[in-house]
Amino acid sequence: MATDKDVTLHSLFEGTLERFGTRPAVRAGDRELTYRDIALAANRLAHVLIGHGVEPGSPVALMMSNRLEWVVADQAIIRAGAAKVPVNSMLSATEVAYILHDSGAAIALADDSMVDVAREAGVATVLALGPDWDAALAAAPSDQPPDVHVRGSDIGLILYTGGTTGRQKGVVHRQSGLAVNLLAHVLEIGLLDDERLLLSSPLPHSAGFLLQAGLLKGALVFVEPRFDVDVVLRRIDRDRTTFFFAVPTMIYRLLDAAADRDLDLSSLRTILYGAAPITAERLEQGLRRFGPVFMQLYGQSEAPNFLTRLTREDHDPDRPRRLLSCGRAATLVTIQVLDDQGQPVPAGESGEICARAPYVMDRYHGLPDATARTLAGDWLHTGDIGFLDGDGYVYLLDRKNDMIISGGMNVYTSEVEQVISACTGVARVAVAGVPHPDWGEAVVAFVVPGDDFDQGLLEQACQTELAAYKRPKAYRLVEHLPVTSVGKIDKKLLKASWRGW
Repeated sequence: MATDKDVTLHSLFEGTLERFGTRPAVRAGDRELTYRDIALAANRLAHVLIGHGVEPGSPVALMMSNRLEWVVADQAIIRAGAAKVPVNSMLSATEVAYILHDSGAAIALADDSMVDVAREAGVATVLALGPDWDAALAAAPSDQPPDVHVRGSDIGLILYTGGTTGRQKGVVHRQSGLAVNLLAHVLEIGLLDDERLLLSSPLPHSAGFLLQAGLLKGALVFVEPRFDVDVVLRRIDRDRTTFFFAVPTMIYRLLDAAADRDLDLSSLRTILYGAAPITAERLEQGLRRFGPVFMQLYGQSEAPNFLTRLTREDHDPDRPRRLLSCGRAATLVTIQVLDDQGQPVPAGESGEICARAPYVMDRYHGLPDATARTLAGDWLHTGDIGFLDGDGYVYLLDRKNDMIISGGMNVYTSEVEQVISACTGVARVAVAGVPHPDWGEAVVAFVVPGDDFDQGLLEQACQTELAAYKRPKAYRLVEHLPVTSVGKIDKKLLKASWRGW
């Protein structure tokens, strides 16, 4: 049981930003905040939150795209001891409304793109960027840290992930686990005191943890609204960034764009990537252009980012087999491959990848049965099928829960199938991920049409109900869906039937 003496996310940042004073902390476009700027603004905003009834563990929705104010809002939530509920602006209004209702967030910090959906979802208090935001901060009673008592057992984060059956699940993390997880990020990446991080992925996801790790070390963090290959290359060349977080799709685009340019990329120490392996051919190209900077992570919302790590040294083109792995267990993690009875299997044999770590989630919000299944036997059951080799490297073979990773974003097929199944004229549907040269995997819907089928209406429903990255890239009409010997839809056969783009 966590106690008030535990290290918490709140205590890790207590006085940390102030210690770095006027050192530049975050740049976005032509705007910059120093560590002192963030601390003072975050203190004021924390007082505003407390004035609206926020207490340690209270859910607060953070509904902003990548921008400086996201950083201030994130730190304010930490200083108030609240539970952050990050909401990605890429989600549909339906998905956002579900997250807000399910989490119970009574207050939201939102930018222009998210204000209306927050209000329509019935959030009691929406603090929007602009005049209201400025006035609220100006009227705050103090710019000093609020006096709050945060315990390790308090909830510090409710992170929503796609559901394999039904709606998204709220992954609950407590303050003590978040603190250990943040220290694990610093340790696993090997962040130095002069880091210059470049983040162009959505901050509500993995990039938000990397932002916090950088600030803990006094880094300068460049926050971009989206991935733009020219901007990234310019940041490395001119601004001497040392760290970039990517998915393989981004790396491939960087390599193609940098091939014929006269750029100084020597400042780069780390390209941290996840979601899929890098090909041996591309790795050789990357090593020639960037040097030995590649590091792969494997994790999930239930244990953010670092369950395993494939080190820089592991990225050796002379060992192509190892490049197919996602590395060995991170420092604070135990990995085991278990069979359907929860028993470990020998090296080389496949089973479910399971993990133990001090930063595994506490539970799924309001889903005790799903929690019990996922944490059965005191293991985190990842839902991924794979094996361990004799040296402890983890190899992923398949995803037990039919998750697709497209451009680094997780897409759960059941969510897409539910939207399509509800459309008039759809007799049956199965959604699968097929190989794509750019996205890694692309979402494809295999549809058995019935009476009154209208593909235009189907596509319109997906446009309305699903985030852009979850929408099928293609719809294939079929007479029937293949099934296995036990009557389940055979998605392997569906994938095998795909004839390319």
